[in-house]
Amino acid sequence: MFDLQKMMKQAQDMQKKMEAVQNELDGITVEGSAGNGAVTVTFSAKMAIQDIKINPSALGDAEMLEDLIKVAIQDAHKKADDVTAEKMKAATGGLSIPGLKLPF
Repeated sequence: MFDLQKMMKQAQDMQKKMEAVQNELDGITVEGSAGNGAVTVTFSAKMAIQDIKINPSALGDAEMLEDLIKVAIQDAHKKADDVTAEKMKAATGGLSIPGLKLPF
């Protein structure tokens, strides 16, 4: 039998877990790199760039440096996405909700 109160309680519990994940993501950072560490980018798990480091050896070729920065940002972005997905999976008990993403 369909129990609306039970379903509402489960939704409230999931909302609390998602809020906890949001708070946890505030403190998680990931690092993306390119060119064997020539460029490193640090992101928060909420996709905010926190730091960019460029090895002086990468300063000679501007076009290559631009490409390395793009690759490092993409690498950090993917890692932040992966951390967020892992935390959401844990919070929702593996329940897949199409289109559901944490608000940033």
